Amino acid sequence: MEYFRICGGRPLHGEITPSGNKNAALPLLAACLLTDEPVILRNVPEIRDVLAMRDLLSSLGVEIETLGEHTWRVHARTLRPADLDPDLCRKIRASILLAGPMLARAGELHLPPPGGDVIGRRRVDTHILALQALGAKVDYDRVERIFHFSNGLAGNDILLDEASVTATENAIMAAATASGETVIRNAASEPHVQELCQFINALGGKIVNVGSNTLHIQGVPKLDGGEFAIGSDYLEVVSFIGAAVVTGGSIRIRNAGSKYLNMVRLVFRRLGVNWDVEGDDIIVPAEQSLKIEPDIGHSIPQINVMPWPAFPTDLMSVAIVVATQAEGTILFHDWMYEGRMYFTDKLSGMGAQIVLCDPHRCIVQGPSELIGESVESPDIRAGLALVLAALAAKGKSTIRNIGQIDRGYEHIDKKLRALGANIERLKE
Repeated sequence: MEYFRICGGRPLHGEITPSGNKNAALPLLAACLLTDEPVILRNVPEIRDVLAMRDLLSSLGVEIETLGEHTWRVHARTLRPADLDPDLCRKIRASILLAGPMLARAGELHLPPPGGDVIGRRRVDTHILALQALGAKVDYDRVERIFHFSNGLAGNDILLDEASVTATENAIMAAATASGETVIRNAASEPHVQELCQFINALGGKIVNVGSNTLHIQGVPKLDGGEFAIGSDYLEVVSFIGAAVVTGGSIRIRNAGSKYLNMVRLVFRRLGVNWDVEGDDIIVPAEQSLKIEPDIGHSIPQINVMPWPAFPTDLMSVAIVVATQAEGTILFHDWMYEGRMYFTDKLSGMGAQIVLCDPHRCIVQGPSELIGESVESPDIRAGLALVLAALAAKGKSTIRNIGQIDRGYEHIDKKLRALGANIERLKE
């Protein structure tokens, strides 16, 4: 097993370029199943979740060739509706994204339950309801715990019962080549959902109102091949912003996708954090006020997660670590996942002043002097947040179970070392 050993207290300096967006790469790889022509994907992040999706596609008969660094050629010339490896499916939540395109191309799929982070209950009902609305037949074997998808697809007017990102993506892929027109209401509109729509349109699809919560999709008989570059991972961008802030450093982030970070910028301003934008680069200055802005009447402010374009749940862990270094008191509320806040006990063990009110809320009082500690990464986002805490802490920290971090962040230790961090990847 590998672990990180981090000696904190070093300000980060320099330039960094983020990897491609993991949450875009996964649905785009699944969408390659929609065409029998080759697709070239650029800026593919080489992380564990993406490599697991590559293995799943290969098991379905897809030919995948690495053309160069971060560039793949994906050719779903023919597909076989094989039984997917349950162990592979358990590795990633995104395995369920194969349902929509496999129904569209092969008319059938047997899918073991998807895996992913253990941050609370993650229902798949919205996926099932959306695909059923498009004509799919879905059976669930409770003994084998296998979903059976079958039948042809036809356009329909769908109202999603929640603005689920992956359910929206599944519905988009299923509708892209379904007969007739589909309207998806209460659709998620995150940057990676927008990229999926742009990708399908680049292959000949007809999706309009991209970026809104009401998508109109005219099904086409066939999609073509093509090329597409995956955008920067905005979650990684904000993580680097947080790393610079908590260490008192100054960095430039190239190709940062700043147009997607307006709400994040508003929220971080409440924590006394700001940055400059030059073109598509973000510059984080060393001088930060790090003073929490109270609500009118000096009430304790609150940061809530909400569907895009509001503050995303995946950035809650990073924001909590930044708040431990800011002067003042603030309440964090993540109503989406009942396990998101459980990593805060590790921050408390490092010296942070945090009160866990319930599974969904915590109060942070700062600033706190953090001390190096031995901790374990519980999931992707909390694991990266613990890395940030260790970078800010005095002394040495050990972070175990870093395979979780590797699922979502490509060579994070190398990138941080390039900025001056004292971080080593070691084996036990």
